[in-house]
Amino acid sequence: QVQLVESGGGLVQHGGSLRLSCTFSGRIGSTFFVRWWRQAPGEQRYLIAWISESGEGTYMSAVEGRSTISREGNTIFLQMNSLKSEDTAVYYCNVDDRGYGLEYWGRGTTVAVSP
Repeated sequence: QVQLVESGGGLVQHGGSLRLSCTFSGRIGSTFFVRWWRQAPGEQRYLIAWISESGEGTYMSAVEGRSTISREGNTIFLQMNSLKSEDTAVYYCNVDDRGYGLEYWGRGTTVAVSP
């Protein structure tokens, strides 16, 4: 059973930075993506960044240029800088295991950016 745990959220001032972490445990195939999503109050969940098993990161426009996704072992980091009120959301980590054809989700970590 694969488990994901996100951490690193909190309250931060406008213009500040946070580093979110997603640690996964359990057996995952050799080909996978780890994605970060976010869901603001009253809105749907949006994909913001992902990283492949080789370490290649991709960003959506909402965070591109001010975020960096990286991996150290079984932990994926999302460094977010120049935070804005629009970044206030619950951030979720998702593993897309292409090898086994399965997906897993964490429970999320909350980021709140004060004006």
